[in-house]
Amino acid sequence: MNPLQRAEQAVLGAVLLDPDQLAHMDWLAPDHFYRPVHQALFAALRTLRSDGHPAIDAEGPVPLSWVTDAIEEAGRHVRGLTAWYTHSLISACPRPAHAPVYGRMVLEGAIHRTVAEHSIRLHQVARADALQGEVEGALRSADVLTGVLTDLACRWGTEPRPVAPTTAPTADPAVPPPIQADQVAEDERFLLAVLTEQPTAMAEVVDWLRPADFADPAHGQLYRCLGALHHRGEPIDRITLLWEAQRRGLLANGTLPSEQLAALCDDVIPGSAEWFGERVMRSSLTRTAAASARAVRALAEDEALGPGRLINHALHALGPLDEVRTRWRTANGTPAPEPPTIPSASGPPAARVQAALARSTPHPAAPPPARTGPIPAPASARPPSRGHP
Repeated sequence: MNPLQRAEQAVLGAVLLDPDQLAHMDWLAPDHFYRPVHQALFAALRTLRSDGHPAIDAEGPVPLSWVTDAIEEAGRHVRGLTAWYTHSLISACPRPAHAPVYGRMVLEGAIHRTVAEHSIRLHQVARADALQGEVEGALRSADVLTGVLTDLACRWGTEPRPVAPTTAPTADPAVPPPIQADQVAEDERFLLAVLTEQPTAMAEVVDWLRPADFADPAHGQLYRCLGALHHRGEPIDRITLLWEAQRRGLLANGTLPSEQLAALCDDVIPGSAEWFGERVMRSSLTRTAAASARAVRALAEDEALGPGRLINHALHALGPLDEVRTRWRTANGTPAPEPPTIPSASGPPAARVQAALARSTPHPAAPPPARTGPIPAPASARPPSRGHP
């Protein structure tokens, strides 16, 4: 049994032994549990508490109805929950007073799991967009992931801010090949041919298209040469492009094969540089989204990474996508979206405060009273009935 499953059992066992522990875990939600039976049982316990069950703040031992009513309520949403299993949960809790710490472990597992799920979804949507020549799906999925990271940061009690990891995450070495690589390469060649043949074409794309947007590194280097000629105000044609490529050593070091350059210079493509440039940008955006998703997933699968660092490193991994998105909006004349609302430093949300306190403030336990009734539990697992902070 892994530590996360033990933590889930310990949380539920602590609440079954001491209903007052729910008051210290308002920041923990049923969907933070991995197992459906645990989700249903925790939701049932919260429902009983909100309905004012007699076990809440009751004098003396916890009544047996607290357990039986929880089983009945949870049984409406999940099958297989028995009285025997609830007894095993009680036995799995070493110290009921440690429930907030166990809850923090459950929340930590949920954060890793949630970030991994949304990164996988972003990767799938980005590849689907690449096949269809679209970008909006990937942008929406990236926004959802950013919103999820911000919400998880608030629940964990940390400030969401991009932070670069000290070591690069180890992504899956089996990186899938680019989608429609032939079509992307053709669009890039056509764009470079238009930029070479039309003297004013560079002015249409130079403000938002970058060499890194080209899938073929050689095409990116040629675009860099064209940008240098444009920046210096020098004429642009086949000869000046070839000369600039030679001055940069691209012909001597093999970066740009002579056959590839000759084929490019021989192409005479009538068309719009802006139109081809936007097609290259679409490919760059979906490619960057997929790469960011892989990086975020690698971070989420690192169990040694704490939730605060995971969230901030994941936000940093989405940075390249934000940069490409900004230039994409410039190319299309789309206004930038409203910046997300940052919680005020003078009044952090109550959920953040409670989560932070649960991580830093131990709850002292009073001497455990004797329990009566058919709920078997080790003596060390019996919590105080009242006076718990």
